[in-house]
Amino acid sequence: MSLINVNNLTFGYEGNVNNVFENVSFNIDTDWKLGLIGRNGKGKTTFLKLLLGEYEYKGTISKNVEFDYFPFEVKNKEKMAIEVANEIAPNVEDWEIIKELNLLNTNAEILYRKFDLLSGGEQIKILLISLFLKGGNFLLIDEPTNHLDNETKEKLVEYLKKKKSFILVSHDRDFLDKVVDHIISINNTNIDIQKGNFTSWHENKEAQDNFEKAQNEKLTKDINRLEVASRNTAKWSDKIEKTKYNTNNSGSSIDRGYVGHQSAKMMKKAKVMERRTQKAIEEKSTLLHNIEKADDLKIIPLESRKSPLIVADNVQVKYNQKPIFEKISFEIENGDRIAITGKNGAGKSSLLKLIMGDEIEYTGNLKKANDIKISYVSQSTEQLKGSLKEYARQNKIDESIFKAMLSKMGLSNLEFEIDISKMSEGQKKKVLIAKSISETANIYIWDEPLNYIDILTRIQIEEAIIKYKPTLIFVEHDETFVKKVATKVINIEKIFREQ
Repeated sequence: MSLINVNNLTFGYEGNVNNVFENVSFNIDTDWKLGLIGRNGKGKTTFLKLLLGEYEYKGTISKNVEFDYFPFEVKNKEKMAIEVANEIAPNVEDWEIIKELNLLNTNAEILYRKFDLLSGGEQIKILLISLFLKGGNFLLIDEPTNHLDNETKEKLVEYLKKKKSFILVSHDRDFLDKVVDHIISINNTNIDIQKGNFTSWHENKEAQDNFEKAQNEKLTKDINRLEVASRNTAKWSDKIEKTKYNTNNSGSSIDRGYVGHQSAKMMKKAKVMERRTQKAIEEKSTLLHNIEKADDLKIIPLESRKSPLIVADNVQVKYNQKPIFEKISFEIENGDRIAITGKNGAGKSSLLKLIMGDEIEYTGNLKKANDIKISYVSQSTEQLKGSLKEYARQNKIDESIFKAMLSKMGLSNLEFEIDISKMSEGQKKKVLIAKSISETANIYIWDEPLNYIDILTRIQIEEAIIKYKPTLIFVEHDETFVKKVATKVINIEKIFREQ
C-alpha cells in the first residue's frame, strides 16, 4: 500500500479573491478506485493538475506513483485520428488500435479522418483506446463520459473494473456506482472521504444534512428560550437589588442580607444561562456549512394551440450526399419530452440542428407548426464570451431572472463578474441552461446539456422538468436523467460509412 499525502494544501488562482483550497490535509490510498465529486468550480480538475505538478502551491503533496491524465492533450487536431493515437501510445501497432476500436463497435474509418472533424463522442473514443493501450501509470481520469454513448460507457466500465486503482472525476451517477469503491467529496468547508460508491455516499450525506438541520432547529429554539429566560432573570435580579434600600409598610428596614443573597442567586442563574446560550451558539455555528443550497429552478413553457408541433416522416440526414442514419418517423406533441439516443456519430446533433432550421442535407419530410418558439442549448460552449450582463442583453432575456437561475445552480456573486470565456466548462454549460430556462418557449431543444454539469445541478434540472413539464427534445447520455425525465425515446440507428 502507498499513499498520496496532502498536507496543509493552499492554492488560489491569480486575481481571485478566494483560494480554491485553504490548508486542507488528507490521505489517498493508491489502491482505491476513487470517485472525486463536488459542485462546478470547487477545484476537482485543479486538484488533478496539482497532483501533476502543473501549478505552484503552498503546503506539501507527496506521492510515489507516476500519473497519466485523461483526456490527453491533442496539440494538433488537424492530424488524422490514427496519428493522434500513435502519439499518445507510441509503442502500439496500428492493428491493435483498429482492434480496440472494433471492440467499441465503431467503424475503423474514423481513424483516417482529421481529429477535429470527428464528433465529440468519436474524439473521446480515440482518446479512450489510446488510454486502454498505453497502460502503465496511475490514472487521473477527468470526466471521461462527456459525449460518450452508453455502449462505449459500458466498455469503459469493463476496463476500469479491471484496473487496480485510479482517481475519477465524474458527474454521471450510474457510472460512478459501477466503477468506484471510495468517494472523495470537495465540500464548502472541508474534504470528505468515504468508503463506498456514489449512492452510499449520497445516502450518508442526506442523513448528515438532515441531522444537522434538525440539530440546528433545536439549538435555535434553545438559544431563543435561554436568551429570554436570561433577560428575565437579570431583570428580577436588578429589581430585588433595588429593594435593599427600601423599607416595608411598617417603616422597618428590610433584611438587606437576605435580599442581597436572593439578588446574587438570581444573577448567578442568569450567568449560567448566558454560558449555556453561548455554548449552544458555538455548537450551532459548526452546522449547515456543507449543506449545498439547491433552490428550485423555474421553467415557463408556452403551450401551443397547434398539435402536433413537429412531424418527421422518413427523415434521413445525409453527410456528403450519403445517409448517416436509418429513416425515422415521429411526432412531437405538447408536453412530450423526447430523448434522442444512438451511437456517437449517428447524427443526433444533426437531427436537432435540422429541427432548429439549420441548412442540413436530408431526405423525407419534416414539418413544424407555424410560429413556434424554440429555445436551444448547444453542445458546444466555444462561442461564449463577454460579461453575463452583455450575454443577457444580446439574447434578450431578463438579466435578473437569468442571474437568479445561475445563483440557484451554484454560481456566486463573485463569479458573476468573470468573463464567461474564463469560466469552467461546467459553469459555461450552466450559462447556456440558465439562458434557456429564462426564455419562454413552445419547445426546448437541448444537445447534451449535462456535459460537465455537477450532480446537484443535474438533480435540480430533473426536478424542474418534471414539475413544469416543458415540451423538450434532447440528446443526453446520462442514463439516470433520461429515465427520470423522458416520456418517449427515439433511437437513431447509425449507418456505417464505407471506407
